[in-house]
Amino acid sequence: MKRITRVFEQLRPTDPVVITMHQKPDPDAMGSALGLYHFIKKLGNPAVVISPTNWADFLKWMPGIEEVIDFESKGEIAKKYLFAAKWLFCLDYNNFSRTRYMEGILTQMDCKKVLIDHHREPQSESFDFVYSDHTKSSTSEMIYDFIKFSGKADLIDQDIATCLYAGVMADTGSFRFSSTSPDVHKMIAELQGFDIDHPKIHSNIYDNFQENRLRFIGHVLLNRMELMYEYNTALIAIPKADILRYQIKTGDTEGLVNFPLSIQGIEMAALLIDRDEERKWSFRSKETFDCNTFARKYFNGGGHYNASGGRSSLSVDANIVEFKKALKEFLIN
Repeated sequence: MKRITRVFEQLRPTDPVVITMHQKPDPDAMGSALGLYHFIKKLGNPAVVISPTNWADFLKWMPGIEEVIDFESKGEIAKKYLFAAKWLFCLDYNNFSRTRYMEGILTQMDCKKVLIDHHREPQSESFDFVYSDHTKSSTSEMIYDFIKFSGKADLIDQDIATCLYAGVMADTGSFRFSSTSPDVHKMIAELQGFDIDHPKIHSNIYDNFQENRLRFIGHVLLNRMELMYEYNTALIAIPKADILRYQIKTGDTEGLVNFPLSIQGIEMAALLIDRDEERKWSFRSKETFDCNTFARKYFNGGGHYNASGGRSSLSVDANIVEFKKALKEFLIN
């Protein structure tokens, strides 16, 4: 494993580059990938972005997103690029398992592999170059650093700035999370110098949904939220029937787990969603609850101290039972 700055010593202008992110990419995953994509293209390298799955409609405005390949629906096209790649950049995930059906191919690819990510416990041994820092606000911030490391920050343009700004904005909760360091504010100030339309970026991400999503949220908060004040915890469990009834699609549940944290006394919120193949968990906390350790210990997941995810093959009802048991054990110990 080599220092990330050495990438620029070995990356040749003719080397094909593939950029990947985790499945169901959020604004930071897509923003960091597209920001790097535009930069790599300006270096002169042939480059392509491949997402393991589809993405939310509220990301479809991002510059360059029309070029992104969905592996799930265009696997054969994606494989041609993957097999021809000299460099593989893995952004916003710490383990190949977070790329769903791409995992086997990415693991076995015979090329230079680069990890740039801000989640804990990275699969560092699988990469040639690693830039991993869980104290960073976002992977988009790290791509900004990466570009600075190259000595070619003069190549940053409005498209790159727009993508990176969107990623940082979303992963910092519009700059309100504790990860919003002085360096983040300095970065944002520089990006705004490229005449980005930051009110429009915010609106595209947060004010860009269909009516059914708002009705779905109202239904969920009224009928699916359980408050456990004895543990300062809120649980939202959503059955598949609700997903079908309100025609919920990728991205429509984004941010839902944060709603209970606005309740006085609630320190931790958990969201369980019934998906086709498994049940997905999201965990968020305000300060002292370690979501990362909780997710890793009980729900095959992980992430950040205050924001993590998990998964389970058990039913929704069985997951609720396991969650309450795990929560009690975790807080007591």
